[in-house]
Amino acid sequence: MERRPTIIDVALRAGVSKSTVSLVLQHSPAVREETRAQVRAAMADLGYVYNRTAATMRTANAGLIGLVINDLRNPFFTEFATALQMALAKRGYAAVVANTDEDSRLQAQVIGAMIEHGVSALIVSPAYGVDATAFDAIERAGIPAMQVLRKVDARTGLFPFAAPDYRAGGHLATEHLLASGARRIAFVGGLAGREVTQERMSGYLAALQSRGLKPLFLPGRASRAFGRDAALVLRRDHPEVDAVLCFNDLIALGLLSGTAEIGREVGKAFKVVGFDDIEECAQCYPALTTVRCDIASFGEGVARTVLEWLEEGVMPQPETRTPVELVIRTSSGAVA
Repeated sequence: MERRPTIIDVALRAGVSKSTVSLVLQHSPAVREETRAQVRAAMADLGYVYNRTAATMRTANAGLIGLVINDLRNPFFTEFATALQMALAKRGYAAVVANTDEDSRLQAQVIGAMIEHGVSALIVSPAYGVDATAFDAIERAGIPAMQVLRKVDARTGLFPFAAPDYRAGGHLATEHLLASGARRIAFVGGLAGREVTQERMSGYLAALQSRGLKPLFLPGRASRAFGRDAALVLRRDHPEVDAVLCFNDLIALGLLSGTAEIGREVGKAFKVVGFDDIEECAQCYPALTTVRCDIASFGEGVARTVLEWLEEGVMPQPETRTPVELVIRTSSGAVA
């Protein structure tokens, strides 16, 4: 006797994901009409019969998206998660959010739990670390998953990666500082050897190299506390430094506090530029020049990409970079 067609058979015939078929069966408004009709036609061709009782148990969490973030204490990631969650909600999806606190073992744990609870897709801003089992578990589960903002798994054909153009941002910021007269520019923050640090530094290094200038790298954690301490280190050990490009805005905001403590004026003789453009950059004093990654639009774009993957079967490109721009404010000499 021939076996009964399954939801997977329907998905293959319709050319969509299993999750999309589930959403059609639940009459979800998140599915486009043309896709709905395509799935219905495949069901008719195969003679698929919907067992609602079994499906209720099997797909209770269809339309649930897992969002795993490495550091929700950082406003950059919080703003991203908020934009993404709101964009998913507008399309009828709910987001389950977990903070891994830069712990790769915790990351593996929460991803495993989300898979067990039947999420339809995963969006991961990954933690760095030695536990690489999380993405292997996702591969076994066979659900769509994207890496965002950071890349830790090289298999971008399986786990596509999306991030702002960090290299371009570093280059824009350094060129701006050079054009404003700075000649000894330090790059402050970011942990050595990590890909995201190397990317943000790469544009800075290229701009200096083109002018025969030497770089200065002060590695450290992406925190206000490190930025505050760095202000004292620069004044004591590197008094020749006349400008700083920070790994992120938290470090830059801490640096502004540190320079205020030691009575060093920021904006003319000593310039500071951040990276990310979190909301506080425009509200602090002096207002912080920074590389804007437009993280809200980035989050909305990631939501669209994942839902197209789920609903239409459109696989994202292996790597996507979104444009950045430099927002010039008082900390690099602009008139308030």
